Amino acid sequence: MNLKGKTVLVTGGASGIGLEAVKQFLSIGANVIITGRNQVKLDAAKNKYPAITAIQSDAGNKADAQSLFNKVKELGGIDILYNNAAVLVPPSNLGVANEKHIEGAGYEMEVNYLGVLRLNNLFLDMLKSRNEAAIINTTSILSQAPSLIEATYSSSKTALAFYTISLREHLRIIGSKVKVFELIPPLVATEMTADRNDKKISTEEMVKGLIKGLSKNQYTIRVGDAKIFNLVNRILPKIAFNIINPKKNHHLLKN
Repeated sequence: MNLKGKTVLVTGGASGIGLEAVKQFLSIGANVIITGRNQVKLDAAKNKYPAITAIQSDAGNKADAQSLFNKVKELGGIDILYNNAAVLVPPSNLGVANEKHIEGAGYEMEVNYLGVLRLNNLFLDMLKSRNEAAIINTTSILSQAPSLIEATYSSSKTALAFYTISLREHLRIIGSKVKVFELIPPLVATEMTADRNDKKISTEEMVKGLIKGLSKNQYTIRVGDAKIFNLVNRILPKIAFNIINPKKNHHLLKN
């Protein structure tokens, strides 16, 4: 897929992987629109990259999604919808048998899964009208082997992974040219993972891997350790499970 000249909407584009994507997409000649909840971060991103358009919007809010679509349509539309926004409720709030567990799970599912479906549904006809268009859904290696301390986050990403496969096949059956990519990252060094001491890759490496996969029309894009983890999980699933759930984290399950 050729990104030059394409207009890309990046959700959660004001920080982390999303902001790095802005930098790299612009460098190869794409036009970029970003959205996020935090206006201060959006303003900072706009100051850093004046060529972008920044629109405040909550990925888990139905009214915001419709408003975002209307604004993007007024701007002339997009060629690529990059569903990058996600939330992770801290493990300390997710003891299995309490109300915070339910609230946290609902919040993660609303943003990480239902929010993606909502935007895809809104933008699909627009994308179908383009000569070359794509949807990028960001899942996780945790959709392959769940994290015990991030169980509901893992579940939201698993739901998204299955939906992504189904959406791709559905569009193929009806003859649509819209490409559906699944981006499967390993642990990436962002604000969300700042308290983790595990091995991480940089946002720069993450986005380089994404762009390389897009350029090759590689519909399932695994970056960094996500590649070897996929192989381990297929051959030795118990070892893969233990990689995600080392004994050093077991104390967190006793809260």
